[in-house]
Amino acid sequence: MRLKRRSYRTEQAYLAWIDRFKLFSKKPVDEISGTDVQDFLTYLVVEKRIAGSTQNQALHALVFLFRHVLDREIEPYIDAVRAKERRRLPVVLTKTEVQLVLNNLKGVYGLIGRIMYGGGLRLNEAIRLRVKDIDEERRIINVREGKGGKDRITLLPEAILEDLKSHLKTVKKLYKSDRQNSIAGVKMPDALERKYPEAGKEWAWFWIFPSQRLSVDPLSLVIRRHHINPTGVQRSFKQALKSSGITKNATVHTLRHSFATHLLEDGYDIRTVQELLGHKSVQTTMIYTHVAKKNILGVRSPLDN
Repeated sequence: MRLKRRSYRTEQAYLAWIDRFKLFSKKPVDEISGTDVQDFLTYLVVEKRIAGSTQNQALHALVFLFRHVLDREIEPYIDAVRAKERRRLPVVLTKTEVQLVLNNLKGVYGLIGRIMYGGGLRLNEAIRLRVKDIDEERRIINVREGKGGKDRITLLPEAILEDLKSHLKTVKKLYKSDRQNSIAGVKMPDALERKYPEAGKEWAWFWIFPSQRLSVDPLSLVIRRHHINPTGVQRSFKQALKSSGITKNATVHTLRHSFATHLLEDGYDIRTVQELLGHKSVQTTMIYTHVAKKNILGVRSPLDN
């Protein structure tokens, strides 16, 4: 998987599915066939009642195993019961609800939440931001290697600039402490780590939201400082939601949904919103037109007449 440039999260997910398949089939590798894969995928739907996207992930993991490890093709033999794809509308908070939640998000989590809502970032995109990704003069955030490995530019809210500057002053103290203690530089994209081995020790590449603890890099086994753990942000958001008295089934990703919906409600062009979100297809962005409070199609209900 590393030779194929799969991400570490994909690596973890694929290995977990292969482990589950191994426990299900209970056969030596040489005896496993496409029928076993077919039965496993059917079992996941019928017995475990998983979603269509989850079943697809399991299928991709096993196809990868057969094609790239065992050097065998299995796809022609798969005719499993497929999970139905459910098209659900995203949960969206109103502007008032967003304000309530963000007011209840304290410290660094509050800043992460405001960046996510203010620029439409995914959680992993926000916590992986580096100092060089912030362009204060142009009021933009450079999102590097977002979903699908794509880069994009999105908004840097003016409202957070002072808090961000204050936060970075604190972060720089941690950066200087690492340099004084000869801690390894932060994780770099592979090609850059080989080309510029000392770049990870530069301030420009340091995490905006670093972890307070050092950890072992699971790939290189080097002890270094990673970015903040997403679990802490998710837990803090749930608590802020509860404190705000909001009963919607929202997650921290709801801030991104709310960003897109509120832009559409304010009259911004859907293509602009698509670019800011980094969607490959405008059809993906179109789902937010269904949850916008303001009727952007300009259709008036006959009852209102």
